[in-house]
Amino acid sequence: MKHLFLFLFVTISSIVWSQTVIIKDQSSEDPLDYVTIGHPSVNNPSIANSKGEADITRFKNMKGIQFRLYGYKSLTMDWDDIVAVGFNIFLKSDIFHMDEHVVSATRWRQSKRELPNQVSVITQKEVALQNPQTAADLLAVGGEVFIQKSQQGGGSPMIRGFASNRLLYSVDGVRMNNAIFRGGNIQNVISLDPFSIERTEILFGPGSVTYGSDAIGGVMSFETLLPEFSANDKELVVGKANTRYSSANNELSAHFDVNVGWRKWAILTSISHNNYGDLRMGRHGHEDYLRPFYVQRIDSVDQVITNSDPLIQNPTGFKQMNLLQKVRYRPTEFLDIQYAFHYSETSSYDRFDRLIETTDNGLPRSAVWQYGPQTWMMNMVSVNFSKKNRVFDHASIRVAQQRFEESRIDRRFNHHRLRTQVEEVHAYSINADFDKQLNEKNSLSYGVEGIINDVRSEAHAIDIRDNSEILVANRYPNSLWSTYSAYLNFIHRFSDKVGLQTGVRYSQFLIDADFANHLEFFPFDFNRVSINNGALNGSIGVVYNPAKDWNFSMNASSGFRAPNVDDIGKIFDFSAGDIIVPNPNLAAEYVYNIDLSATRILSDRIKIDVTGFYTYLDNALVRREFTVNGQDSILYDGDMSKVFAIQNAAFGTVYGFNAGVEAKLGRGFSFRTRFNYQIGVEEMEDGSVSRSRHAAPWFGVTRLIYEQKRLNLQIYALYNGAITAENMNAEEAQKPFIYARDENGDLYSPGWYTLNFKAMYGVNEMINMSAGVENLMDKRYRPYSSGLTAPGRNFIISLMIKF
Repeated sequence: MKHLFLFLFVTISSIVWSQTVIIKDQSSEDPLDYVTIGHPSVNNPSIANSKGEADITRFKNMKGIQFRLYGYKSLTMDWDDIVAVGFNIFLKSDIFHMDEHVVSATRWRQSKRELPNQVSVITQKEVALQNPQTAADLLAVGGEVFIQKSQQGGGSPMIRGFASNRLLYSVDGVRMNNAIFRGGNIQNVISLDPFSIERTEILFGPGSVTYGSDAIGGVMSFETLLPEFSANDKELVVGKANTRYSSANNELSAHFDVNVGWRKWAILTSISHNNYGDLRMGRHGHEDYLRPFYVQRIDSVDQVITNSDPLIQNPTGFKQMNLLQKVRYRPTEFLDIQYAFHYSETSSYDRFDRLIETTDNGLPRSAVWQYGPQTWMMNMVSVNFSKKNRVFDHASIRVAQQRFEESRIDRRFNHHRLRTQVEEVHAYSINADFDKQLNEKNSLSYGVEGIINDVRSEAHAIDIRDNSEILVANRYPNSLWSTYSAYLNFIHRFSDKVGLQTGVRYSQFLIDADFANHLEFFPFDFNRVSINNGALNGSIGVVYNPAKDWNFSMNASSGFRAPNVDDIGKIFDFSAGDIIVPNPNLAAEYVYNIDLSATRILSDRIKIDVTGFYTYLDNALVRREFTVNGQDSILYDGDMSKVFAIQNAAFGTVYGFNAGVEAKLGRGFSFRTRFNYQIGVEEMEDGSVSRSRHAAPWFGVTRLIYEQKRLNLQIYALYNGAITAENMNAEEAQKPFIYARDENGDLYSPGWYTLNFKAMYGVNEMINMSAGVENLMDKRYRPYSSGLTAPGRNFIISLMIKF
């Protein structure tokens, strides 16, 4: 009897003191995770776990409890209504999104309706259907980011005419950009694992007020899987296993993650492995893109081998492994502590655009050009505190340590020097971010940031004939790059219809570079370079919502990029007879931008949005002719070489628009299209202007979608405009090996389009199957500025099992 009373007491207590709601998709009745449950009087929301469960005890007897999830209609219910439906909540999917919350603009959850910035969201559901192979491919899913590829192990985003170190990457709120991010195309984004990314937000235009240096053209914010707590006293064990095959490169990928959660503790482990073979291009298209040869060393001699199948881009295959480990502790409803460990490593992979380059006599320029294994590791501890006081309502502190390692291995055709350059960066950062609701109309977000990058570079070379050592210069000086900054954002709501958001940031950046190891190779009159400079930038934006189906916004902002170690200290022969050398006299480059946006929903069936922008780049860091000790040429590697350096010596402009249409067609059918147009020009050394190197041609995507319960079908077209010979960037025009030739024999980048089909079917709550065919017509095309030709007809099949 005593045990019976104890059982009843525990049961009644759990009913009285703990209420668990279960949230499901209205059509499929599958549980929905990451649904946020909030109320204006509650400081931090509850979030549903993978079983759709959330503890909502603290919302008891409240009215106006809000349920929000991107891709679904927001739902507001009173407590009594939730009780009446037995704590079972159903959300209805919706292609129209105006009220969803995003964090990329201010680091805090804020409704897009209140933001003057253009922000795009890519969800895990979209990723599961599209099956992108890398994080670079993931960014292209929304049809608003252009991706350039120099090799299969890569992918360099272009946004609004900017790329590389003029775009910023953020992973779980931590800056990924480091001091050797270069101005040329970069491949660091592939270190992220699409299988472990829960949500991606893309902020278009300058984001320097919130994110500091490099956020000139945009910010790509990645949120990885979050450990989930149990909503009751029962242990929560959930996870999934994925496997995928793609025919164009014989990809074999596998992923597994598992989450174990209790009331206050949660642990998550995620592991992925990818194996990519040589990439096959399409059968129908320009013969300029074929791969007729490759190089092999046979009997100690470099030989040009005829490719038996010129559609196979040999060599382009590589392997990759990703690991994510997170631990989360929530001792009270106000305090959330997390530790995260990220690790990514690739095999060596060939830089394909260099291997297809030939000299004037038709022979390959390079026999070997590889990136060695690219590794990235991050340890991060975050503390989130949500309890109102005089100073803040929410506080978030992140302390992170990252380690980057990359290397380059090259040898010219019929030459004997095999050179290896290894770069290692240790990055340390601390961010403290706060927000405060001052009253019904005014709120603040503010914070401070400190970053230190320790750069170590070394190079060595051997004579492959006898393995004897050859002395070569390091790529970079050993350096310390650091920045310290503070920012403030202020939001004022004049009314329910009109809001103002403005912000300011000041950053101080410092570089200390040691060139002592370079003096035996270069006649510099210095052995150390220091920079200590500052940058101030700001933004102001207005949002006007005349009705629930209308939204207008205007935003003016500035952004900056502080010179880094790659700018100040890189030493290399970028072409025959030309060498780039250090320049200690560098300042930040700035952009000034204005956006105008409008969104309209018609009869709850059609959504139209358009954003126009204009950006001016001032004091741009560009490569220009230079002198060393008054000499315009110096002896390098046995040859007299003309001297160049990075300098603040140019301006540029980019303007364009992004537009989209979404429509409900009825009976489960819907239609979506997005279109991007940008024109950029940049000043050349002689004062003339040329089209911007990173301003992509117009591009877009159009989709016809059918969704019914657990079935999702899409047929869609990807398309891309041409860049004619007269509109080709002057630098790009020096790369005949990656472009086609028009009827006059001039280099140009042809336009192209592909037709594609994707399908996803949920057999039940546990088993999800997806398949697709990309490039149905097997077209041979090469995206602008890419050395790699795109995949030909590609069959994809994937299986996901949840538990």
